[in-house]
Amino acid sequence: MEIDFQKSQHVYFMGIGGISMSGLAKILLSRGFKVSGSDRSPSELTDQLEKDGAVIHIGQRKSNITEDIDLVVYTAAIHPDNPEFIQCKELNLPMMSRAEFLGLLMKNYSQSIAVSGTHGKTTTSSMAGEILMANACDPTLSIGGILPSIQGNIRIGSSDYFLTEACEYTNSFLSFFPTFGVILNIEEDHLDFFKDISEIRTSFRRFGALVPEDGYLLINSDIKNYKEITDGLSCKIFTFSDKSDSDYFCSDFSITKEGYSKFIFNTPSKNKTEVLLKVPGKHNVLNAVAAMAIADLLNLDLTLSSKALEAFEGAKRRFEYKGDLKGVSVFDDYAHHPTEIKATLEAAKSYPHENLWVVFQPHTYSRTKAFMDEFAEALSLADNIVLTDIYAARENDNLGISSVDLMNKIKALGKNCYHFRNFSDIENFLLENCIPKDMLITMGAGDVLKIGENLLGS
Repeated sequence: MEIDFQKSQHVYFMGIGGISMSGLAKILLSRGFKVSGSDRSPSELTDQLEKDGAVIHIGQRKSNITEDIDLVVYTAAIHPDNPEFIQCKELNLPMMSRAEFLGLLMKNYSQSIAVSGTHGKTTTSSMAGEILMANACDPTLSIGGILPSIQGNIRIGSSDYFLTEACEYTNSFLSFFPTFGVILNIEEDHLDFFKDISEIRTSFRRFGALVPEDGYLLINSDIKNYKEITDGLSCKIFTFSDKSDSDYFCSDFSITKEGYSKFIFNTPSKNKTEVLLKVPGKHNVLNAVAAMAIADLLNLDLTLSSKALEAFEGAKRRFEYKGDLKGVSVFDDYAHHPTEIKATLEAAKSYPHENLWVVFQPHTYSRTKAFMDEFAEALSLADNIVLTDIYAARENDNLGISSVDLMNKIKALGKNCYHFRNFSDIENFLLENCIPKDMLITMGAGDVLKIGENLLGS
């Protein structure tokens, strides 16, 4: 199905409150489309969409679906037994997934940049977005998190630049039409969909094959056997890493007394640009190298790009400082994979603190079961670990595991670990046990951030 984005139509979004779906809805509103949709509960995103002119239904019911709808867009969380989905089929309304719709939207831009990878997509996309704006490219941005500089997850520009995240889950990024693809890393994840790492790598190769002959694919050369992903592709291939045998790399890395990262960005043409990065961690240095490589391949000013990164203070929920709780520094982070947890906790070492507390909310039963040992090892970098119940998200509790299993693994490694079923019990426990100069990080992809916000009185 093709869509004429110059012609106003009525589009209905099932799951309109999601970070990506709300962004797509906002783009259509800016183009004069009639937009309506539904979600399970109200949020700041749905409230803003209503102010922008969208019709929002709280709760998904058959009666929400009307015959005047021209197109229905749904998320991966919507199943065929959903009453709205059933009604759409009965009315024979055109339907497509969020990824398919985003792919069609990308075809309207001659410079469509898609940032993929198991980790780091939101931060790298945010960095690249800041660079595009600093270079006066007037881009349209679709970010998977809240970017403070644009006060949201979406920016609507008037140029041919479109930048978005590209997620591998359910192979959704295979519906995209990128002229510039980025692969940050490839690891096991989403094992409720993918069979194994081989199938995941195949998916990323298929993503790379979407880039046209005159386009670019930027890939991390630290990915194991990365040439299996790139060999035979028709587009122009460039690599990045922290090693000098890559096309783009960082050198002279150091940490300032403020805890900032400082390094030299190197290009294939031997250009060297100093970069100062306020977001902590070596993983964010690599994200910044990727963002700077995007800038160089687009022939943007690297000095302006470096200044944009120096001003960048991170997207929401990415090692985000939330406030001070009677001398305890409270942070929040979206990490929900062992590699992400390890990177965040290692980055936390550059901040002065006495004891490091982590409140972790495991995300999905399948991921928790698949990485039980890896989660235990990564979380053990903290001094004290507090676990919530598993956040089910799209899954049912049918795998016979719980956070208690993870707690026992962590305790076996000699670490202090506690489990509480209720957020209020966790908050009371932290108030009784955290002391001034401690650092507290709430961590996970669910609603665990509420714990820190409740403690701070947010």
